[in-house]
Amino acid sequence: MSAQRLGERTPVGRRWTPLAAAAALWVAAYWANGRLWTWLYGDVAGWDLTHGWGSIVHFFCYDSIKIVLLLAGIIFVVTVLRSFMSVERTRALLGGRREGVGNVLAASLGVVTPFCSCSAVPAFIGFVASGVPLGVTMSFLIASPLVNEVAIALLLGLFGLGPTALYIGSGLVIAVLAGFVIGRLHLERFVEPFVYETRLRGQVVDSASGLSWDDRLEMGREEVRTILRRIWPYLLVGIGLGALIHGWAPADFFARYAGRGNPFAVLVAVAIGVPLYSNAAGILPLVQALYDKGLPMGTLLAFMMATVALSFPEMILLRRVLKPRLIAVFAGVTALGIVAVGYLFNLVLP
Repeated sequence: MSAQRLGERTPVGRRWTPLAAAAALWVAAYWANGRLWTWLYGDVAGWDLTHGWGSIVHFFCYDSIKIVLLLAGIIFVVTVLRSFMSVERTRALLGGRREGVGNVLAASLGVVTPFCSCSAVPAFIGFVASGVPLGVTMSFLIASPLVNEVAIALLLGLFGLGPTALYIGSGLVIAVLAGFVIGRLHLERFVEPFVYETRLRGQVVDSASGLSWDDRLEMGREEVRTILRRIWPYLLVGIGLGALIHGWAPADFFARYAGRGNPFAVLVAVAIGVPLYSNAAGILPLVQALYDKGLPMGTLLAFMMATVALSFPEMILLRRVLKPRLIAVFAGVTALGIVAVGYLFNLVLP
C-alpha cells in the first residue's frame, strides 16, 4: 500500500499527468519492441531470424517484453474497471440461475476483449473472486484468445467471408459448450484457494462505496505488482518452450503428417498445435503458408485454435490458478470441440 491513504485526494494534474506519461511510454515500448530485436539480432548481429537459434532468441525476447507489457496494461485496466463493479452486479451480468445464458454472454465478452491466453488469467481471477460461476468464467477464458478481432480481420483478408464466419461461429460454440460442461461437473474445488480469497484490498468493493479515482488507480498498480510477482516464472518457462518449438517447426513437417491423405490429420494438427505458443495474429502467417501447400482448411483452423486456446505453455500459466484435474478437464473438453470443428470444416469446405 502506498503512503497515500484511502480517501485522500490528489490534484487533477498530479493524478492524470503521470498516468498519461505512463500510457505514452507503454505505447512507445510496445511499438519499439519488435523493431528493436529485429534490428539488434537481424541487422547488427546478422542472424537468420526465420529459423534456428536466431528465430528462438528473437521470439523469446520479443514475446517476453510484449506479454509483460500486455499483462501490465490489461491487469491495470481490468482492476480499475472491476473496482466499479459489485459482486451483485457481476453475478447479474454473467451468472445468475440461467447459466446457459451466462455462458453465451461470457463467450461474447471474450470475443470483444483483446486478451491473449495468458493475459486472460487475471480476468479469470477477477471473475471468480467476484462470484461469477466457474463454468461461465471458463467460457470467457476459452473465447478470449480463441476468437478475436485481429484473427477475424486477417482471416477475412486471407480466406474470405465463409471461413471467417465459420471460425467465429465455431469458436463461440466451443467456448459456450465447454464452459457449460465444466460448470455442470461442479469442479470448483479444483480452483486454487487464493482465487476465492482474492478481494480488492482485502474486501469486496461495491460501486457505491465512495472510492476516489486515486484509490482505484492505486488498486490497479498494486494488482499489477502482485500478479506479475506470482506468475513471472511460469511466464518465462512458457515463452521459452514456445520459442524452442517456434525455431524448429518447419512447414514441410506439417504438410507431410497433416495433409489431405491422412484421416487423422485434424488430430495430428491439434497435437502439434498444443505445444506451440502464439496468438492468432502470430500463427496466421504459418496457416497461410500451410494452406498454400494444400492442407485443408478444417485442419488448419483446428491447428490455429489449438495453438491460441490450448497451448502447453498456457497450461503452465493456468496451473497458477487451477489444479491439475481441472486443467485436464478444461483441455480435454476444449480439444474435443476443436477436433469436431476441424473435421466438420473439412467436410463443408474445399
